[in-house]
Amino acid sequence: MKKMSGKKTSLACSVCGSRNYSKKVNEGSRTERLEIKKFCKYCNQHTLHRETK
Repeated sequence: MKKMSGKKTSLACSVCGSRNYSKKVNEGSRTERLEIKKFCKYCNQHTLHRETK
């Protein structure tokens, strides 16, 4: 049986704008972008990372 593959998106730091992480997400019925607090190696602190296309 085949599994449904998710779409790969990048997560960009909201402070410096660097794209540090990538994540697989379901395309389903999502309307808003993913926001996760993660560590940014360029800012050297935990910042909010938002989904980019």
